[in-house]
Amino acid sequence: MRTTVGIIGAGPAGLLLARLLHGAGIDSVVLESRDRAYVERRQRAGILEQGTADVLRAAGAGERMDREGLRHDGIELRFDRRRHRVDFPALTGGRSVMVYAQTEVCKDLIALQIEEGGPLLFEAEALAVEDASTDAPRVRFRHQGREDVLECEYVVGCDGFWGVSRKAIPAELVQVFERTYPFGWLGILADVPPSHDELVYARHDRGFALLSMRSPSVSRLYLQVPDGTDAGAWSDEDIWDELERRFETADDWRLERGPITQKSVTPCAPTSTSPCATAASSSPVTRPTSSRRPGRRG
Repeated sequence: MRTTVGIIGAGPAGLLLARLLHGAGIDSVVLESRDRAYVERRQRAGILEQGTADVLRAAGAGERMDREGLRHDGIELRFDRRRHRVDFPALTGGRSVMVYAQTEVCKDLIALQIEEGGPLLFEAEALAVEDASTDAPRVRFRHQGREDVLECEYVVGCDGFWGVSRKAIPAELVQVFERTYPFGWLGILADVPPSHDELVYARHDRGFALLSMRSPSVSRLYLQVPDGTDAGAWSDEDIWDELERRFETADDWRLERGPITQKSVTPCAPTSTSPCATAASSSPVTRPTSSRRPGRRG
């Protein structure tokens, strides 16, 4: 198999890149190790900055986002039981953010890629990037039970911090600067309307908390917890009680409770940067709603 750009990973970075290349008349092949159903349901970030939303619209992938997404013009910061609103448009010349889950972005881009773009192979595990320092790099991968080779002019790694692309960077070109955080994020999805119409970031002596959302009827909330915390050790009642403590205000605001449909702890992996990194892999998760920007590739 041969193409101009081989893309490893069908997350938002890889799929959007394939869409932009298609618009520029450049052919590509996307390899994704997971099946389509997994990619379209894995929970990740839920906030799109103005620049990202603009790029999706320009790429023809913003119709459903604009119809179903929630535009937010600010956030609320809480500490010492006081509430402080940050007005984005007033401070940024009219810019805002969009609440639209990464799962939905992936669904939109996958549908467009299948309908209009180049090959998108699910359950295609990239095994190695070969000849990365030459003008004819290759991706060795396994698909439908057999190994194959994708010959490219360029290889773009969008397969995350632990993917094979990162290993293809010559060791002598890599400098890593790392900071380790001794906590993680206990995140929940709950079938209850958000308790506030904008995101709330709360600083408390017991730890950080975030009130976010996925839709007008589904809330997404986080608690800062010690590293190594087991989500199963927290009952639903314990989670809601702790959220109430950290979001407490001096006025009559209340946190609405509802059935928790998903809970998990995301470890706060070391933050690392490198002057030579693959797209979407330069920094693992460090905090809820953190922006992950493509790294630079040397």
